[in-house]
Order: sequence, then structure tokens, then C-alpha cells
Amino acid sequence: MLRSIFCNIVGIEYPIIQGGMAWIADSSLAAAVSNAGGLGIIAGANAPVDYIRNEIRKVKSLTDRPFGVNIMLLSDNAEELAKVVCEEGVKVVTTGAGNPGKYMKMWKEHDIKVIPVVASVALAKRMERSGADAIVAEGYEAGGHVGELTTMALLPQVVDAVDIPVIGAGGIGDGRGVAAAFMLGAEGIQVGTRFLVAKECTVHQNYKNKIISAKDIDTVVSGRATGHPVRVLKNKLTRQFKLLEKECVPIEKYEELGKGALPKAAKEGDVDYGSVMAGQIAGLIDKEQSCREIIEEMFSKAEETINRFK
Repeated sequence: MLRSIFCNIVGIEYPIIQGGMAWIADSSLAAAVSNAGGLGIIAGANAPVDYIRNEIRKVKSLTDRPFGVNIMLLSDNAEELAKVVCEEGVKVVTTGAGNPGKYMKMWKEHDIKVIPVVASVALAKRMERSGADAIVAEGYEAGGHVGELTTMALLPQVVDAVDIPVIGAGGIGDGRGVAAAFMLGAEGIQVGTRFLVAKECTVHQNYKNKIISAKDIDTVVSGRATGHPVRVLKNKLTRQFKLLEKECVPIEKYEELGKGALPKAAKEGDVDYGSVMAGQIAGLIDKEQSCREIIEEMFSKAEETINRFK
């Protein structure tokens, strides 16, 4: 089996992290990924703290394997969540949108492994200095909030820049992508879009269907004017964003249009005017599978790919 030092650090079987997708990555998905040998993640986002605490306890009732919580550090609930993961005995935290430095001492005292998601070499170095145990280097191909560098360019540069394990993310949807990430120096991968169509994922079926029917050119990056660009599947909402960009409207107009758009798609199933976040690998996905089937297929195909060149 394809293993790495990262498996030993967090105590998992396969070197794969499930992405912390806001409004989507809940206890059902996290537990299924962890039970399949990966590292399941609960998305903190801006969810009520009591809800996240309850989701953590649900995962514990569904699996005895390691799992984590994703904390967006610019969220209003970040400080409370930083304490909740300690109180609830969570062993892994992934972070985004900020520097986890001020929580690091507290997390280390509770034996929590900290894995920030970064989109640049400079930020990777900063996270290592802050005490991170590993880094997720996420390329422009990913769904949701994105940086400017592709995974192919970002990943090897981050690997060369830090001494801690680097996890590749963005544009990884099958065994070939897994093999490529390892060839670029990764010690593991993070996957979001592929898990959106997992049978255990509770996202609305309309959302899943839109991913399954997506073609290679069906994603677009919108909201650049806000400073927080997001990769989503094209729909009527993205066309409205494009019109706003042409008109050079104030940022408040973008924020008003995008308010509540993600839960509208993820929970209500409005894939016309909701934000259907997905990565560029959506075109590779053509069916629903269990988390176990997804993970085992990806890693068996990765091994076949790597073995071709031995």
C-alpha cells in the first residue's frame, strides 16, 4: 500500500485528507472517510459552536479512528472553535484564512496536530515557523477559495521550502492525480470535489448531479473583485457575477449577491442561483461511490500508475 510519514503522524491508513468543505463536511462524511482509512474533517466555517461540538460527538459515536476539524481563522467563531477542539479531544485541526499562531501553544498542550492550508511558499514557511505539523499546498484547480498558483507549480516549490510533510491539493480526483502529487514530493493528498459525490455526503442530490454531469470546462472563478476568488460550477449566479464585474460595481454588490449562496446550493439544492463550489476535476467524476470505494480505487490506481515506471 502507498503509505508515507504523514500516515504515522496522524494515525491513518491511507495518506488522504478529506477537504473541510463549508456547509457540506459534516459528521456523516467525516466518519465515513475516517472509517475507510483516511482523515475525515468536519467543517467549522461560520457554523454555530454548539453545532460543531455536537458534530464532533457524532463522529466519535461513529468511528474510533482519527478525524479533524477545519477552522477558518477569519471566521467569527474561530476563537471559540479553537477552544472547543481542545475540550472535545480532537486530535487534528486544519486551518485556512489566517495564521493559527496564537492558538498553537494551546493546541500543542492538548496534543493536537495542526495542518494549515496554504496557497504560496511564503505562507508555507510562515506556518512552519508557527509550529505546524504538516502543510496542505492547495493549487488553483481546487474548488472553493483559491490562490493563483497551480498545484503542479506550487506543490514542488513548497516541498523544497519546508522541512515538514506537505500534502498536495487541488486537481486531484483519481489515482493518476495521487501518483502525480507523490512524484512532486507530497507525503499525502487532500481531496474535496470527489467526496462531494460520496454516498455518505449529505449535500443535496441536485449538487451531486451537477458535478456528475460537469464537463472539463464547466468551472469558473468568480468574485475576484472582492479579493476572495472562488471556483464554482457555471450557472445563472456566475453569469450575474460576471455582469457585475463588467460594470465595476462596488464590492458591497458582490457581497449582497453572494450572501447565503453556498447553503442555497448545498442544503436547498438550488444549483441555478446557489454557489456550487467544485474543482476542475469535476469533469472526471461520473458516479456516486462510498468513501471506502473512492479511497481504495484512488490508491490502487495510484500504485498501478507508479508501478508502470519501475
